[in-house]
Amino acid sequence: MDRQAAAFTSVQHVEAELSAQRYPSPQVATGQPHEGSSYSSRKDCQMALKRVDYARLKLSDVARTCEQMLEN
Repeated sequence: MDRQAAAFTSVQHVEAELSAQRYPSPQVATGQPHEGSSYSSRKDCQMALKRVDYARLKLSDVARTCEQMLEN
């Protein structure tokens, strides 16, 4: 029983060491932006461009309707 308890304690220690290596402190700075940090900005920009395209489409529809009304 003592051997099993010692082995379990040893496994817990190894797991703790591996976790510390896998998830280092967030205070470590590399000077490079996090790869996910620009995702939100890029997505916002893409959505804004889609809204601009949609607004252009709707404005061209309005212009076409106005031209048709003026012709009649």
